[in-house]
Amino acid sequence: MLRFGALLTTILGLLFGLPWWTLVLASDLPAALTATGTLLFAAALVAFPVFMIFGHGPRHLDWAARTGDTLLGVVWVLFAWALLSTVLRAALGIGGVADPTRSRIVAAAVAVISLVLLVWGYVEAMRVPRVRRVDVTLPRLGAGLDGVRVVLLTDTHYGPIDRARWSARVIEAVNDLDPDIVCHTGDIADGTVEQRREQAAPLGTVQARLAKTYVTGNHEYFGAAQGWLDHMRDLGWEALHNRHVVVSRNGAQLVIAGVDDITAAGSGAPGHRADHAAALAGADPDLPVLLLAHQPKQIRDAVEHGIDLQISGHTHGGQIWPFHYLVRVDQPVVQGLTRHSDRTQLYTSRGTGFWGPPFRIFAPSEITLLTLRAA
Repeated sequence: MLRFGALLTTILGLLFGLPWWTLVLASDLPAALTATGTLLFAAALVAFPVFMIFGHGPRHLDWAARTGDTLLGVVWVLFAWALLSTVLRAALGIGGVADPTRSRIVAAAVAVISLVLLVWGYVEAMRVPRVRRVDVTLPRLGAGLDGVRVVLLTDTHYGPIDRARWSARVIEAVNDLDPDIVCHTGDIADGTVEQRREQAAPLGTVQARLAKTYVTGNHEYFGAAQGWLDHMRDLGWEALHNRHVVVSRNGAQLVIAGVDDITAAGSGAPGHRADHAAALAGADPDLPVLLLAHQPKQIRDAVEHGIDLQISGHTHGGQIWPFHYLVRVDQPVVQGLTRHSDRTQLYTSRGTGFWGPPFRIFAPSEITLLTLRAA
């Protein structure tokens, strides 16, 4: 606990301290402005963990979550650009610009760039995602299923910000794609079904000719996994809780399997864990398999079980640049189509919604249209 507390204190100190130094202390502002800026940063530093605990802890106070999440996004952007501003500071120094002019130019640049990116990032987060179209060739796919249209939703994260209207517009966009199969690969919401029922309701109007399938993400295992599995069944979806379904068209068949998120085993939810063997039990080994698994790093088990295509989310494409570098430490892929064996491919979506900070910066959201092609 002491080590964790020291690490958390260090991280928060850096996140808030570097922007404070760049924008306030180094700029040699008048004493009153320096004092005001220092008090603002100090208040934010103290308030931030309080908002996060009350917002994302047992009380689930949405107003606190909205405030804490927004503050997290703002301070991350300020921190990233304050760090990058050392390059500008060095260039100005080489050019002969002395302090305090140099530091004030740097502070102004950081403030303006951060403000522009935060406004743009908010608009990007709140918009209906663009459709990303990708063709995927599966050599074992039968000719009768050539051209089958799979729409992927993931990481909708219905949460503290009421996005019921956004949800309805997303489903309108999905239905306009005339899909054969619609998949949701988890992190459907932050909260229980009772809390997010209205935002999730449009999922019940999804139209798909062959199947609508869903698997859990890691956020479901914050206490509501079984509730969301049951609710998605009520909305007409196939909840692939370590199981599969088979779809067919024109004499060709495709196995659609799903596994629980990798965090399920440690969640304490009875009967929940990622079990590829159970998901594929009874499936014809000669048929191609489309696997729904929330996290890209579940690809290792997919390769071992001879999966043809795994579709995942979880990474959000980093969501707020340059966070994708940290995501890459934990995951083998951040976004896009990648190959992991002679048979197995992985498609990783940047996500349909967002988690926490209501910003997307250089990591746009997406509704993915995967067109499966026979060899």
